[in-house]
Amino acid sequence: MTKQECFYLGKIVKPFSYKGELVLFFDVDNPMEYLDLAYVYLEINKRLVKYEIETMRPHSNKMVALFTDLTEDEAIALVGREMYLPLEFLPKLEGNKFYYHEVIGFTVQDKEKGNIGTIKEIFDNMTQPLMSIKFGEKEILIPIIDEVIKEVDRDNKIIKIEAPQGLIDIYLE
Repeated sequence: MTKQECFYLGKIVKPFSYKGELVLFFDVDNPMEYLDLAYVYLEINKRLVKYEIETMRPHSNKMVALFTDLTEDEAIALVGREMYLPLEFLPKLEGNKFYYHEVIGFTVQDKEKGNIGTIKEIFDNMTQPLMSIKFGEKEILIPIIDEVIKEVDRDNKIIKIEAPQGLIDIYLE
């Protein structure tokens, strides 16, 4: 299993008890959707390693889990590790909502300018997530906000937008 085949689920935050239980932070909208997980992948030495979950229960806004066949010391050594799950575990989104990884390669059509290119990358480490669209040799950055995204056509791999007046022109000059 590779990171490209997975999504980031969260992180192991700290030990919980003397029994080897761990507190897990889930970086998702609804952590309760993952209460019945049988396993997670943890990043160990730049590789994803599968760890089976023996028990898991809610605790505050996090989860407490006991991994199968780990000593207390082995469990403590996992603190700080990132957790991943295969992409097929993601709930399906509908309408204009989308996962950033799923729209890479989609064509973007602006209401005024027409076809403006293909999404090459999503920049999510900023205040405002941006689509990086390749238009010939140029790059166009479009904010991912409800006011801009008008339609997501998954069947035809097209996102229809209404860019703010003059935004696309800045990149094409």
